[in-house]
Amino acid sequence: MKNKDKNQFDLRSKVILLTGAAGILGEKIAFAYAEQGAKLILTDINFSKLKVITKKINQNYNSECKCIKANLTIEKDIINVRNFIIKNYMKLDVVHSNAAGKSKNLNDFFNNYEDYSYKTWKEIMNINLDSMFLVTKHIGSILKDNVNGGSIILTSSIYGCIAPDQRIYENSLYNGNSINSPAVYSASKAGVIGLMKYLSSYWGGSNIRVNSISPGGFESGQNKEFINNYSNRVPLGKMALPKDITGISVFLASDASNYFSGHNFVMDGGLSAW
Repeated sequence: MKNKDKNQFDLRSKVILLTGAAGILGEKIAFAYAEQGAKLILTDINFSKLKVITKKINQNYNSECKCIKANLTIEKDIINVRNFIIKNYMKLDVVHSNAAGKSKNLNDFFNNYEDYSYKTWKEIMNINLDSMFLVTKHIGSILKDNVNGGSIILTSSIYGCIAPDQRIYENSLYNGNSINSPAVYSASKAGVIGLMKYLSSYWGGSNIRVNSISPGGFESGQNKEFINNYSNRVPLGKMALPKDITGISVFLASDASNYFSGHNFVMDGGLSAW
């Protein structure tokens, strides 16, 4: 007998906000949500690329997509996004707070801990963690009006769970620049997981489930030496590709995850297993 239950991963009834949608991961997540039929609101500070992604979705998927420019470190911008959602859809089912960033000055961002600027520390905390607070405060709260609640997804990082292995950064480059993983990145991403756990308890009574995703390193412009160093630390023997985050994102946005809350989903190829 044919199962008449609907596909649990079907997002056609969902209105989804995705922040950081013009980024390497955000673009792939946006396409994955569109493929499942979601109504999408995309936001990013990079509005030119955001408009290109929105146009592609509206042309190639059976999905409705709108976009709005926002700097998520500015509270007024986030309130504007909230008003945009209410005006266009009158509801919201999923918030995926995915935006993150680096300092405008990469030398400052990758500086040694002992020489790290407090100004740069505050700048990264503002982008990676404070924006999550503002998005969930002003926009996540819309989900409280839903009879069936909703889902909030926060993108964290494996370095919010474990410390980076400093050895893999020797002779490592990203787009030609020397790199490491600074303490502020770990601290901000650990804070995202802490915020997720708090909100899963705080909004649980409203049937809002809150989870985070902690991806490992993605191959996106590193030199061969770094890719080899990192891959040798991973049981699967490779770095992730941006598309690898799409499955868990669709799962957490969909009804398939109806009883998952307060969990940090680690997708690191086994890096944290040893």
